[in-house]
Amino acid sequence: MRNILLLTICLIISSCRAQKKEETEEVNVLFIGNSLTYYHDMPQTVQEMLNETDPNIIIEQSTFPGMSLTRHLENIIISRTDDDNISTRKKTEGEKTETEIKVAEKKWDVVILQEGTVDLLIPELRDLAVNKAIEKIKTLVNNPECRFIFFTTWPSERQYPKEYCRGGGRIDESLDDMQDYCSPKIENYEQEFELIDNGHSLLAKKNGMLKTDNGKLYRMVKENKPDLALLEDPIHPNENGAFLNACEFYEILSGRKASNLKTNGQIEPQIAEYLKNIAGKN
Repeated sequence: MRNILLLTICLIISSCRAQKKEETEEVNVLFIGNSLTYYHDMPQTVQEMLNETDPNIIIEQSTFPGMSLTRHLENIIISRTDDDNISTRKKTEGEKTETEIKVAEKKWDVVILQEGTVDLLIPELRDLAVNKAIEKIKTLVNNPECRFIFFTTWPSERQYPKEYCRGGGRIDESLDDMQDYCSPKIENYEQEFELIDNGHSLLAKKNGMLKTDNGKLYRMVKENKPDLALLEDPIHPNENGAFLNACEFYEILSGRKASNLKTNGQIEPQIAEYLKNIAGKN
C-alpha cells in the first residue's frame, strides 16, 4: 500500500511538471492546518529535505493555532500574541480570510490539509463540518490538476477511557443546538488509532484525496521503540515527531527515500536516522 501511495504521488508530481516547459520549474505545495502541522517548523524541515534533491518543489503554509478547516474559511484573525495565540471574529460579507487569500495567490500543484484530531472522532462533526470545509477549499483552488493530500494525525496521550463531545450549534446548522454530539467512548490506544485512521480514510475517499500514514508511523515507533517520545504534550509533536512527519511528506512529495538524506533537522543524528528508516518501512 505504501509503495502504491508513493508511486501515485510521483505520477502526480510528474504530471504537474509535464505541463511545464522545463523540469526545473516550480511545483507549489501548500499546507493548510494548525499547530499539529507547524510545531517545530515541520514544513520548513520538509523544504530543507527537498532542497537536497528536489529544490524546485516549494513549500508554503497557512497554519494557525487551534484553527479547524472550517475556521480557516470563516474567521478573520484580529490579533496575535508572542505565546502563539490568536483572536478571531467571523468574517463579514465580502471579506476573505488569510487562508482564502493564500489559496488565491498561486496555482497550487499540491494542497495538504490537516484537521484537528477530535474533529475526526465525532461522526457528525467529521461528516458535516469537516467535509464541507474540504469541499469548499477544493473549489477555491484555481488549478484543476491540483492534487489534495489528507494529513492523518495520531492518538493523544490523554488517559483512557475518554470521549469527546460538541454542541450541535458548533457543528452545523442542520443539527439540534441543544444536543451534544459525541465520539464513541474510547477505551484504548488501538481503538483511538482505528477511529482516527478510519475517519481520515472516509473523508479522503469521499473527496478524492490521498491519505498520509503519519498516524501509522507514530504507532510503529510506539510499538518498536516505546522509549522514544514523539509528543511534547498530550497531542502536539515534539522535535522527533515533527521530524518524522517531515520524513513522511518528503517521501510523498519527492518519491525518494528519507533514509538517503543528509538532513537531520534539530534532533540527534542517531534518532534522525532511525526515524528516516521508519518512514520508509510503512
